[in-house]
Amino acid sequence: MLKKLPGDPVSGLVSTTPDTAVVFRPAIVQTPAIVTILIFAVRLIIGLVRSFWRHPIASAVAVAPSTIFSLYGWRLALVVVAVPIALIGPWAIIYPKVVLPWIGYRLLAWWRLVWIYRRHWQPVMVVSGLGRHIKGRDYLPRLLRVTCTSWADVVTVKMLDGQAAKDWADRIEHLAHGFGAPSCRVSVERAGRLLLTFPRRDPLAGPLPAVPLPEAATVGPVEIGQTEDGKPWLLKLHGTHVLVAGATGAGKGSILWSAIRGLIPAVWTGLAEIWALDPKLMELSFGRAIFGDRYAADPADCADLLDEAVKVMQERAGRFAGVQRDHVPTVQDPFVLVVVDEIAFLTAYQSDRALRQRISAALATLTTQGRAVGVGVLAALQDPRKDVITIRNLFPDKIALRLDESEQVDMVLGDGARDRGALADHISPIPHQGAGVAYIRLESSPDPIRARAAYVSDEDIRYMAALFEEAM
Repeated sequence: MLKKLPGDPVSGLVSTTPDTAVVFRPAIVQTPAIVTILIFAVRLIIGLVRSFWRHPIASAVAVAPSTIFSLYGWRLALVVVAVPIALIGPWAIIYPKVVLPWIGYRLLAWWRLVWIYRRHWQPVMVVSGLGRHIKGRDYLPRLLRVTCTSWADVVTVKMLDGQAAKDWADRIEHLAHGFGAPSCRVSVERAGRLLLTFPRRDPLAGPLPAVPLPEAATVGPVEIGQTEDGKPWLLKLHGTHVLVAGATGAGKGSILWSAIRGLIPAVWTGLAEIWALDPKLMELSFGRAIFGDRYAADPADCADLLDEAVKVMQERAGRFAGVQRDHVPTVQDPFVLVVVDEIAFLTAYQSDRALRQRISAALATLTTQGRAVGVGVLAALQDPRKDVITIRNLFPDKIALRLDESEQVDMVLGDGARDRGALADHISPIPHQGAGVAYIRLESSPDPIRARAAYVSDEDIRYMAALFEEAM
């Protein structure tokens, strides 16, 4: 039986056998003070070298003035600080895109690393369950580096052995609140390393004006808005199919009309054709002149138009067989984009069963065989459930606008998209703030991209239609 000696904690005692009264204290090895001092000195030197290597700008800003002050006094130190500020300040105002990435964002990254992430790293990791406490030792993921962009912090993390990206994706809300960010997104840099993106501000908070009409005729990718990092949102239409899902007022019309606007020069020159299915009669009817006789609103007419698109696709496939594998837009074989507004009205809510099956079969044929011969489908809907649209997996590229439920995000963008930061159900319902804001899931990348489509006003649509009315 284990007995306790007077004054000794039970946890510090070791018994040879369970039934003996003889106990022994664990051996304690006294480390010489010089060894402890050397260890701390080596760690300090390594830390300083690492800081100078990773943050040369921040280290120079911190060390240079203090060194000059201690050696030559405050006057020279003041000159050393004031002169660079006087020279770099105006340059930063005139050329911010040159100065900020090289100096401003590096200083900000160093400050955010020290004051936000390094300071709160251990408690956030432990409380969120990403750290481990095993046999008296704490095992924490390693914070490797922090880089800053104009709108977000990108934190590089080395995971613990045995962890998976899903372990972090399941805790994005813990991470966001722990580091004081509105959200967090997780992406894999390489094996064992993750990139955590913490936005500092929302660059897509305000509406965007319509993108100017392209000067050159092109079938894409067409510019329809702006991504979160400030780059143009280029939507691929030729060689793919695109599904757009969003609640009422989420901005589906902005995406449809921006895509049509980007194809106007190609339509004008005959390199593209836009076929419109408008069962609601409230969206695409504004630009009927653009579509010509390739416009349908009645369900029966929509079925006829889809059947005609299938015939064009099959005729081209017969001519291209054994000759070419990829479609090149020409006046003889233009790119055909079939735009369907509220596809669910035709595939799920259509009361005529025979007509519904006919439309569903035509859409399934186009989405499975059309893109190789230059026939694409751009479809929009409100309800992305499988019983509403059974062919949603046939669309390689998907766009999720504001959605009503969190489960709908994975329905549109694929399993795990919301865990990686595609919070489409958190987009603001206020039109000025959230209309047109979307998360994009491309066929070539599983990571969602946040962007905002430009708003195409009624005047912009009438102007585009007037270009074709004058030619008719």
